[in-house]
Amino acid sequence: MIKHFTSSACKFLTLVLVFALTSFTSHAQEISKDAAAISAGQALFNANCKACHRVHQKLVGPALAGVYDRTPSIDWIKSFVKNSSAVIASGDAYAVKLYNDNNKTQMTAFSSFKDEDIMNILAYVKSETDKGPEKQPDAGVQPAGGAQAAAGEGAPSAYLNVILVGMIIILILLLVVLGFLVTALKRFLDQKTLSEEDKDIVEPAVTTGSIFRSRGFVFVVVFITAALGFKAVINGLYSVGVQQGYAPKQPIAFSHKIHAGQYEIDCKYCHIGVMKNKSATIPSVNICMNCHNQIKSGTITGEAEIGKIVKAYETKKPIEWVRIHNLPDLAYFNHAQHVNVAGVECQTCHGPIETMDVVRQHSLLTMGWCIDCHRKTDVNTKGNAYYDNLVEIHNKTKKTPMKVEDIGGLECSKCHY
Repeated sequence: MIKHFTSSACKFLTLVLVFALTSFTSHAQEISKDAAAISAGQALFNANCKACHRVHQKLVGPALAGVYDRTPSIDWIKSFVKNSSAVIASGDAYAVKLYNDNNKTQMTAFSSFKDEDIMNILAYVKSETDKGPEKQPDAGVQPAGGAQAAAGEGAPSAYLNVILVGMIIILILLLVVLGFLVTALKRFLDQKTLSEEDKDIVEPAVTTGSIFRSRGFVFVVVFITAALGFKAVINGLYSVGVQQGYAPKQPIAFSHKIHAGQYEIDCKYCHIGVMKNKSATIPSVNICMNCHNQIKSGTITGEAEIGKIVKAYETKKPIEWVRIHNLPDLAYFNHAQHVNVAGVECQTCHGPIETMDVVRQHSLLTMGWCIDCHRKTDVNTKGNAYYDNLVEIHNKTKKTPMKVEDIGGLECSKCHY
């Protein structure tokens, strides 16, 4: 009897211990402190969560600092992230309270997230929670990237400037040589007996009128005028089709300075095609309404501009945005290849977009501009086994890093159909 009681007690205690351990594990699963997990989580957070959440402050949704401690469990977080509406519909008390406390804002369902992805995001959130809130920068300090210089003049203009300066130098040298010749000739004639008529020719009276009527002065003026006119014509011809600085008025006064700058919304959240497609895609009204179903006024444009978004959403009529960056039909450019594979930042081509109230074309986007980039840019081979053989072959023949031009980046068929 005692043995049976002892056995039953042991089983009971074992079950209690297992339940306690299971509950503790489910509530506080080990959140990784690995730098790779934190980095991966930061990338996922910036691309998917940052539009509505901050770690240390409330935005559209609640602040996420310590979220792993105040929610029922880590498994609950995974379920809520993947399908928040289903958890709320189930009557879960915490989910319903969270929904009501945040103005009944429906969180986007991230059904494509794996458990590992969510744990990486939590690793990043925990890392930022442990660091504490960031100090606000001093007023007047320019954000990173804001001081990036605008693209300069194109190569043809630079070449023409060199040619023009060279021609002026040659002209000056010719004038110097002629001066020496005239001086030598005068010395020779001074040794001769000249008639009065010849003296007038050799030593003419110099006046302002005679200078302006002289063949030399007329030649110099004509030469400089023709050279400057030629340069202006060539620059005009090379600027055909170049829209650098183009900043059209849009149907809605959307400010990247507010969204990408002040609120630090990741470009990939709105331009969803940039990681997978040729085109970055223009955000749909539905993406705008993820936030603006709650945010009804803006710091600059106010309710009027946001009202246009709401109207487009309600009438199911797309917003007719004006395209800014245009490439010729004969040129092929793939955003995914540059952003996803090469890891090129948006600002590299589009400039300090986070500082622009009105978006403008920052770069030339000409063939020469692209070729120059391919000649200077190192290939991002880190963590990509596709490049291992190419890097090995390259290192046998060159000591410099492998550039895009070394892997066919200047071949015509890369960009032209």
